[in-house]
Amino acid sequence: MSPRRNRPKGGDSASGRAADADRPGRYGGWESSVDWQGEDWTVRHVAGASAQGKTYRCPGCDQMIPSGVPHVVAWPAHAGVDDRRHWHKACWNARDRRTTRVQRSRNAPRF
Repeated sequence: MSPRRNRPKGGDSASGRAADADRPGRYGGWESSVDWQGEDWTVRHVAGASAQGKTYRCPGCDQMIPSGVPHVVAWPAHAGVDDRRHWHKACWNARDRRTTRVQRSRNAPRF
């Protein structure tokens, strides 16, 4: 019995893809465009497996998004990489119902 072949048959012999080939499914989710607050926003759903070892702070609830948790990355379409924000999925879906001032419980840390 011969070992399983893991390489695609035929095609080019390049080993990998270009660094700028950022296809939507690369990070485990799909990418879309949303109109919010009069701007076009790019929204990418990130699977938990691609977020291993990383923690982010959600701008919707001001809480941490732990490592390995699926979440949403959103940024204005005209902006760059520095303007990306990582949101909990529920916080992104409730972004229009949130107030501009974050309300914390009495013993919650302030950052």
